[in-house]
Amino acid sequence: MKTLIASAVAAIVAGPVMAGTSVNVGIDDSTANWLGFMNVSELDGTPVFGSGWGIPDLVANFDDGANTLTMSPNTIGDPDPFWYQGGGGPGAMGNKIMEANLYQEVADGSLAGQTLNFSGNILSNSFTDAHQARVFIRDFEAGFGSSVDTFVDVDAAGNFSISQTLINDASRVVQWGLQVEGVNVWVTDVDPFGNIVFQTIPAPGAAALLGLGGLVATRRRR
Repeated sequence: MKTLIASAVAAIVAGPVMAGTSVNVGIDDSTANWLGFMNVSELDGTPVFGSGWGIPDLVANFDDGANTLTMSPNTIGDPDPFWYQGGGGPGAMGNKIMEANLYQEVADGSLAGQTLNFSGNILSNSFTDAHQARVFIRDFEAGFGSSVDTFVDVDAAGNFSISQTLINDASRVVQWGLQVEGVNVWVTDVDPFGNIVFQTIPAPGAAALLGLGGLVATRRRR
């Protein structure tokens, strides 16, 4: 793992955010304004398409009673050879690389010029080499044409903490979240590929406590 040195899950601070300050966020529960985006590529990495996806389709499952979020390999129910080598069914080999992104977004300029600290706790990670989990912070220009990013692979249970100083431009869009990348898997064959389980923070969640608002459900290629 590249980075697993961290403090405990980030404390969330209320009140207005001032320029040049530090903002802490964590992994909120299902009541937060989570967004989903999927990038699909050929097995050789050639991009095919990217689009907004529903949270369950990523596959991301919240258990707010247990304060957990489980992310598993992506499954496609369509047996078309586009998705599975030779056609889908039990034992079929996936024919695409799926990059599932689960994230929160602030698009109202409230984070401009801040240092964003994203921390959390991984309870378990049983993924095989076929899938890789990451945490990220992304600072997009308006229109999503380019971004300044921090991505860190997370490979084992334990705390993580990443930080990024954001560009002081209120037109930019800031995202933080979790990513799972790997081959798609037929639904009956998921278990041997493993999953990753994160600890979540009960509501009201980071963005609400910060008073940021502006969590816009944009659906653009990432």
